[in-house]
Amino acid sequence: MGERYCAVVLAAGEGKRMKADRPKVLCEVLFKPMLRWVLDAVQAAGIQDICCVTGHRHEQLEAYLAKINAGSFAAHPVRCVLQRERRGTGHAVMTARAFLEKHRGGQVLVLNGDAPFMSAETISDARQMHDASHNAATVVSAKVENPTGYGRIVRDPATQLLSAIVEQKDASSEEQKINEINSGSYWFAVDDLLSVLDDITSDNAQGEYYLTDAIALLHRSRQVSVFPAKDSAAVLGANDCIQLYQLNQIARERVLHRHMAEGIAIPCTDGVIIGPDVKIGAYSCILPGSILQGTTSVGQDCTIGPNTILQNAYVEDHVLLNSVQVYNKKVAEGEILEPYSVLR
Repeated sequence: MGERYCAVVLAAGEGKRMKADRPKVLCEVLFKPMLRWVLDAVQAAGIQDICCVTGHRHEQLEAYLAKINAGSFAAHPVRCVLQRERRGTGHAVMTARAFLEKHRGGQVLVLNGDAPFMSAETISDARQMHDASHNAATVVSAKVENPTGYGRIVRDPATQLLSAIVEQKDASSEEQKINEINSGSYWFAVDDLLSVLDDITSDNAQGEYYLTDAIALLHRSRQVSVFPAKDSAAVLGANDCIQLYQLNQIARERVLHRHMAEGIAIPCTDGVIIGPDVKIGAYSCILPGSILQGTTSVGQDCTIGPNTILQNAYVEDHVLLNSVQVYNKKVAEGEILEPYSVLR
């Protein structure tokens, strides 16, 4: 979509409750960093100019970005800026001001780097509404069963248009019953966003600059709308390993069901974990205890498992792998490896 559209991905958070030795956004869902899920969705939505705001353990994050920029993002490398003091989402966007200035006249997507289920479809659909309505800002929302902890989308009873975004701690008892929540993802007209950035203050209990304040400022005089995502999981992130486990469970089930819908036989899902980027050919069967990771590709009419690990493997057609491990290797068509073989 050229230079008219760009994205700022917020990835500076520490995630203290995760107790990890890496930035929270590099914690994995199905062996894939949450940040990579987000970057892939943004790129799949046609947005090529991406700026990532780094912070906690930024050296690790910058090294990871350098790695993917040398690979699949080589044509359009992800840029990064450092948020030295982490003082809220609004402050993070302020850190990317120079990036935004280069995109005046365009539209920017701002989203969190730890929301792996924010899909390209949701991003594109929200953008279309944003453009068609000539909005200054468009908030992506979702309806969830348990909205506790999330900012609520308060709508005008008469018009059903956005009235306010109210954080959990500030919500009245009636507002706490609202199950439409803020995803933390927004489309902004760049010029409109820049016009209010300096008006955001840290006059709150946390002493932080909130991006939702930009929405409130724009809402006073310009068009701001809400786009309800079809997928309620689009809002989900992880602040600790329990929530990360829950994301993995959701992702695992979705990937398994997608392959089953395409005709892949998985007669028993016990111990079967398939990464989101794995490809499996027609008429193949995946047996219990099998783990397929990374860029693994399995051909047609293969039987994988039981108890087989494939990592970045290329398996041609008509292959039988029983209790085998293959790492970064090719398995030729029709090959039957001895059980307990390890190929590296």
